[in-house]
Amino acid sequence: MRIDHVNRGITKNRRPRRLGRGTASGQGKTSGRGQDGQRSRRGASRHPAKVGEDLPMMRRIPKRGFFNRYAQTVIALNVGDLAAAFEAGAEITPSVLCEKGLVKKRFDEIKILGDGVLDKPLKISAHRFSNSAKEKITASGGSVTELQAKRTPKQRVADLAKK
Repeated sequence: MRIDHVNRGITKNRRPRRLGRGTASGQGKTSGRGQDGQRSRRGASRHPAKVGEDLPMMRRIPKRGFFNRYAQTVIALNVGDLAAAFEAGAEITPSVLCEKGLVKKRFDEIKILGDGVLDKPLKISAHRFSNSAKEKITASGGSVTELQAKRTPKQRVADLAKK
């Protein structure tokens, strides 16, 4: 094969088919649309979900679960993850967690859980703490500060109503 053979047979501006110009043209009489029916009419198109006489696909497939648009998104972090990521005496806030890459999604609240070992004092500010996390943080010489949620459930519902 040569480079000048690559585009052979490709026409950029192909002429449109001339429909309904007599039976000798090959596209006469019904203009390539068959005999009768919905698709033979001008401007006819079916809804993609329609499947003739069968039950439509959306009704055939079972529905599972639900999505609660008013629910809070709470991100859980373990004490062991914080101990690995920060030095002793560090102040940990939600913005610092986002900068470090420990929190990557949008959230309403951050909860600190007590899984892992904490052997250095950390000053942790978060929205929620489990009891075991509080015990481990205070036992290692750190401090716990509980923050207020960014938005209450009522505020979230009001924000959604505005949209």
